[in-house]
Amino acid sequence: MAGLAKGLAIIELFGEEYPAVTVSSAADETGISRASARRCLLTLTDLGYLTKNGPRFMPTPRMLRLGGSYTGAIPLPQLAQHQLDAAREELGESVSLSILEDGRSTFVARAEAARLVSTAIRLGTRLPAYAAATGRILLSAYDDEALDAYLDAAEPVAMTKHTVTDKAKLKEIIRAASRDKVAFTDEELELGMVSMAIPVFDPDGKLVASMSVSAARPRVTVKDMRKHMLPILRIYAEALSRSL
Repeated sequence: MAGLAKGLAIIELFGEEYPAVTVSSAADETGISRASARRCLLTLTDLGYLTKNGPRFMPTPRMLRLGGSYTGAIPLPQLAQHQLDAAREELGESVSLSILEDGRSTFVARAEAARLVSTAIRLGTRLPAYAAATGRILLSAYDDEALDAYLDAAEPVAMTKHTVTDKAKLKEIIRAASRDKVAFTDEELELGMVSMAIPVFDPDGKLVASMSVSAARPRVTVKDMRKHMLPILRIYAEALSRSL
């Protein structure tokens, strides 16, 4: 265990300040002997976590797996909550995170504004993807074949007099969401409520979730959302994407 502790101390050295270390710098910074530092560095090199260039030891991509295993173990909602809270404080409106499950947009994290927008939206709420801004963003990752299959199987129901139910029109809206990386609903889910959603991507560029903001109308319009809220929401969605 003492050897493990020394090895972890050396691993923790690497970062912006120490992109590479030598035996002497590792020993000086960790307080262990040069002999122990050398053994640890060589062992980490043998295991593929470091590479040696002259006297300097540098981390390999395999080192990322140590942090990646931790990050991968954290549920997406937990990773997202800080960004949702910060976005809510800046926007003054409720901000949510949704994923696609069985053709429905499912809310998995939410930062509620002081003013209640809707009693219908809470954690675990599942909305028809075709009718929700979040769902349209999530469906925008589908290729034409998958999207056609979804729409063929769907039976769009008008939730308000403004809900788009025409399948051809829905396909146009979803393809526009794919192009523009933003989707809106204007009283389609609930009278008096407007919503905007944007994508969240993983490190491989795969769309994994949708971040959204909802507000009461006419206090906030779609035009207001696009002009004033979209740039801010993008900042937090991109920050979440970087943390995945």
